[in-house]
Amino acid sequence: MVEQTDIRVVRCGGSKICFSTPILTNDSRFLICASGDSVKVFSTRTEECVHVLHGHANQVTGVALNPANHLQVYSCSLDGTVRLWDFIDGILIKTFTVGYKISSIYVSNKHIGHFQLVAVRLPSALEQELEARELSAVLSDVSPVPACTAFGQGGDYIASAKGLQLCVYFFRKQKTYRFKLKATDKKGARNAFTCVACHPKDDCIATGHQDGKIRLWRNFNQKKEYTYSTQHWHHNAVSALCFSPEGMHLLSGGVESVLVQWHCKEVNKKNFLPRLGGAIAHICVSPDGQMYSTSHTNNKITIISSFRVSAVIQGLVKGGSVQTDLMIDPRTKALVLNGKPGHLQFYSLERDKQLYSLDIVQQEYIYQAGLDQFEVVKAALDGTASWLATVEQRGSKISSLEFSLKLWSFNEKAQSFELNTTITAPHQNMITAMCFSPAMDTTMLVTVAKDDQFKVWLLGSDLDEQKKQASWSCEHLGSYHGLQPTNCCFSGDGSLLAVSFAEVVTLWSPDTWELLTTLCQPPGTIEDLCFGRLSCSKYLLGTTTKNLLCWNLLTCALEWSTSMDVCVLRTDPLSENVAAFCHNSGKTDLFVFRPSEPRPLFTQKAVCVGRVQRCIFVPREDPLDSCDEWSQWLNRSRLHFLTEQMELLTFSTRAEDERILNSRKELLVDDSVAMTPFYLLLGKHRQQQQEKQTSVPSQLFCCPCNSPHLLHTPAHVLPPASFLCSVFLNSLLISNTDEKELPEQEVDSEKEEVDSEEEMEMNNGPQGVRTQGSVGEAPPSLSRAEEKELRRLRKTDFSWVTSLTSS
Repeated sequence: MVEQTDIRVVRCGGSKICFSTPILTNDSRFLICASGDSVKVFSTRTEECVHVLHGHANQVTGVALNPANHLQVYSCSLDGTVRLWDFIDGILIKTFTVGYKISSIYVSNKHIGHFQLVAVRLPSALEQELEARELSAVLSDVSPVPACTAFGQGGDYIASAKGLQLCVYFFRKQKTYRFKLKATDKKGARNAFTCVACHPKDDCIATGHQDGKIRLWRNFNQKKEYTYSTQHWHHNAVSALCFSPEGMHLLSGGVESVLVQWHCKEVNKKNFLPRLGGAIAHICVSPDGQMYSTSHTNNKITIISSFRVSAVIQGLVKGGSVQTDLMIDPRTKALVLNGKPGHLQFYSLERDKQLYSLDIVQQEYIYQAGLDQFEVVKAALDGTASWLATVEQRGSKISSLEFSLKLWSFNEKAQSFELNTTITAPHQNMITAMCFSPAMDTTMLVTVAKDDQFKVWLLGSDLDEQKKQASWSCEHLGSYHGLQPTNCCFSGDGSLLAVSFAEVVTLWSPDTWELLTTLCQPPGTIEDLCFGRLSCSKYLLGTTTKNLLCWNLLTCALEWSTSMDVCVLRTDPLSENVAAFCHNSGKTDLFVFRPSEPRPLFTQKAVCVGRVQRCIFVPREDPLDSCDEWSQWLNRSRLHFLTEQMELLTFSTRAEDERILNSRKELLVDDSVAMTPFYLLLGKHRQQQQEKQTSVPSQLFCCPCNSPHLLHTPAHVLPPASFLCSVFLNSLLISNTDEKELPEQEVDSEKEEVDSEEEMEMNNGPQGVRTQGSVGEAPPSLSRAEEKELRRLRKTDFSWVTSLTSS
């Protein structure tokens, strides 16, 4: 099948917010950071995402405030563009096309340029999209790590470190000074540079090193007379350095999860903020020096005020690998997978926010390399998310192996999972796979392990009436000719259990635990198993390192097979579709097919570099209505997959992108609502006053037209409040009529009906505009009470308001 280009791979939720150093605004109200292909604006008080700035076509690599306007921010990306945003309103102002991949951005108040390896002069034309091709070299052989380059003295010089060499370039002199360190000294120190920070007021450069030392360089404008002093607290490499705006303090961080505040004037004095929950990758200080932020390698940003943690922005926790499968909690629609060490995280893909973290191991994690600690290696949810099964493990060899199986029940009152049962020795060797039965009449869990057995665990009733707590017990133990089981899965209705033993697939009846049949296949160990869904439930799929196999369960024969290296196989729970990710020549291809048809529905080459670790179909709340054959597989569910680089990616269609863009547009006032004076104030242009003979005031009825709204316009370009106030008060005035006033007591029912008919005729005239309802709807008729109130308003004298507006 020909690959379709209307479907593209996108980063939709779960992107790294710690990819580059974030920035704090001048008033410390917002934190701005790169997140995948977009820029996110967070509130430092509520931790909520205020704006998501979309526009880049690749990873955003850096953000920086505009020195000329504190309400604007620059962003750079691997797509070769620099974009200027109004982050308060979430508006893209300009796009500068550089034409080269940009890995970081630096801004100086004294230069019209933003420096990476070269200086880029951004043109100042009025067009929204501009070419920025004027490049000039600043430094050569610069480290690709953004933390190794920094401006000093507001832009008088730029310092950059790479390996064992520190380079300082002075812009006025146009001269570069280079300083080198030895690889090791007599104490065996590792002197390589890891990060650089420049003092904002003095000629002082702070450098971090692999051995945990911090060097403060001075007199570096003279190569022969330079000096440096050494500070040491970190036991491992210093990953981040940052001076406060006034230069009174130097902040440093590393793998110890401790923020160290060094006092520049008092060398031996320093403050510590420990237990930040992850290795520190970046440090940022607000321009007023009142707030700090630390970015951590577990995709978390900590906001610090008065040297105390005031807020935490937690993204999708990303470790070295995901050992559990990707699961969807049907109750919260959250993605469930490994979180921080010893935890499971529940992450909302829709809100792009972690809901909560469940402590499985319930032990304090020690950040020390080479130390064996308990980790969550397996997890499974039942169909209703009432039960959660987890396996925690420590050690890899049988002699030192420790593992346990835990069953968690969902507490409706606490709205969280609570530990119900702990089985310390469920098998004699490590568990390789487990799954719940989808049958509604029983709660059953199957585990397979390297001890050549699979076990069936059944939920029963506890005999202790005081506890009133359900308990789990082993219902059945099975094996097959001493072969080691590799995987297991249930059919869609729970009537069949498939367990793979090396090269053989066995089918069991959960009612009697009788071995029904065995399925053979070409040589190769079965790695993955899954049953077909809905109309394809009679098929069973399996993978080896070389083949993808499909058996027909009605004939117990191999239906078809194909040669491919399938690394991940997953079925869509809402359709017959199956996704197979195949590794080929260092990249991964996607094939979407149905077991009943040998022809794939959709193919896409090179969806990512390397192997796909996990994938899952996430049901949509609002199904799509795409009729295209190549995109129908995305109508009911969305496919997410996790790469080796721990990037969570998904697929999107062109129609879906357009719908998302339309939904993200700023809300407009609906023309179908009643036209009140406040409605008119929100930017709707007023029509010429209607004829004087109309009994209904023309000021209250205006013809809506396409125009910018008041709330959509930046405050600094709006007219003064005094002008708006007079317009608003004038709209409240009701013109006097020359009608003959009649006492309310003398108006009979017949006269009210006549007046009502006259008013409706005027409202339905060619110059009248309806106050509510769409264009095609008939105007609603007024009740007698409303007509009576309208006549009373006509006689009211509002002339006193004129004096207020004229003044």
